[in-house]
Amino acid sequence: MKTVTIKNIRPTQLTHGLREIRRKTQFYESLSGHDLEMAIAEKPVPVVLGPAGAPFAIDHHHVASALWRAGIKTMPAVLVADLSWLSYQDFWLSMDDHRWTCPYDAKGQRKSFADMPGHVWELEDDEYRSLAASVRVAGGYEKTTVPLEEFRWADFFRTYLPYPGTDDGFVAIQRQAVKLAKSKAAAGLPGFVGKEPG
Repeated sequence: MKTVTIKNIRPTQLTHGLREIRRKTQFYESLSGHDLEMAIAEKPVPVVLGPAGAPFAIDHHHVASALWRAGIKTMPAVLVADLSWLSYQDFWLSMDDHRWTCPYDAKGQRKSFADMPGHVWELEDDEYRSLAASVRVAGGYEKTTVPLEEFRWADFFRTYLPYPGTDDGFVAIQRQAVKLAKSKAAAGLPGFVGKEPG
């Protein structure tokens, strides 16, 4: 699998961070020609083939959504696994076992796999997911290969910080979140860069 049509990509998570998507969309819209091609090539979407051969994204939902918003129809893809032979129920059980799905809503509540949206741009906005991304960009923690790490950080911030409902509120809470990410409370999370407790 070399490329995939973005409108055919099926999500494996219920939420995304709309602020993060807007930031990425502006980035792609600012580029053209070779620069745009190179930027797109850097972020192939990892997919698992599901029932009826549908491509399910297991990462880069934000990238795919941003590219779609920027008017780009296809993106590079990497095939991680072919589970197209499984039934619908067994497919999702296997995805869950591999930690290739995150069936939690913007309040951190687990939902049914039947609640998964049909397209990557239809996910529910979770401000804490955007907060987790912005804290990583600000150096609050490092990117790792741990599956769904930013959701773990989002849930961590959800526990400690008030909902950042406005732009000003988001900026203020982001500063608190960077400090919190480096505190002892975050020591067990992937990519922790603060001082180890003790």
